[in-house]
Amino acid sequence: MNEDIEFIIDNAKESMQEAIKHLEKQLGNIRAGKANPSMLSSVKVEYYGSMTPLSQVSNINTPDARTLSIQPFDKSLIQEIEKAIMNANLGFNPMNNGENVIINVPPLTEERRKQLSKQAKSEAEEAKIGVRNDRRTAMNEVKSADLPEDVQKDTEEEIQKLTDQFIAKIDKIYEAKEKEIMTV
Repeated sequence: MNEDIEFIIDNAKESMQEAIKHLEKQLGNIRAGKANPSMLSSVKVEYYGSMTPLSQVSNINTPDARTLSIQPFDKSLIQEIEKAIMNANLGFNPMNNGENVIINVPPLTEERRKQLSKQAKSEAEEAKIGVRNDRRTAMNEVKSADLPEDVQKDTEEEIQKLTDQFIAKIDKIYEAKEKEIMTV
C-alpha cells in the first residue's frame, strides 16, 4: 500500500516539475531588453525542404547586450534566415553583411515592459493552474486508492504541501522575470 502512495506523490511531483520547466521555457521567450540567443528559439528556417530550428543551421552569438549575430553554416541560407526572422514576428529588423545576419535589439519602452510583464504573469498563472490540476488528479487517485482514513488524510496533506512548494517556486520565477523585464 505504501508503494501506491509513493507512486501517486512521485507522479504529482513529476507533473508539477513539468509545469515549472514549461514556465521557464515560456519566460525564456519573453524578451527582457538584453540580447539573448534564446530569443530566436521559435525561429524555423526552410532548409532542404524542411523547417529546421535556426540554432541547427547557424551559430547564434551576442557580441554585446544589444546585438545578436547569426552565422549560418551555409552562406546560401542568409536570405532564408532573414525571411524566417521577419516571418516570426518578433519585432526584429535583421540586416546581413554577406557573412552574418545581425539583429540590433531595440531597447524596450515603458509600455512594452508593462505588456511583457503582464505576459509573464499570465504564463505564471497558467503554470499555477497546471500545478493545481496535478494536485486535483493526485487527490482523486488518493480517494480512489481505498486507503485507511488517517493514511489518506496524511497523503492529501503531503500533496498539498508539495503543491504549495511548487506555487511558491512559480512565484519566485515570475518575480525574477518581472524584475529582469522592468530593469532599464
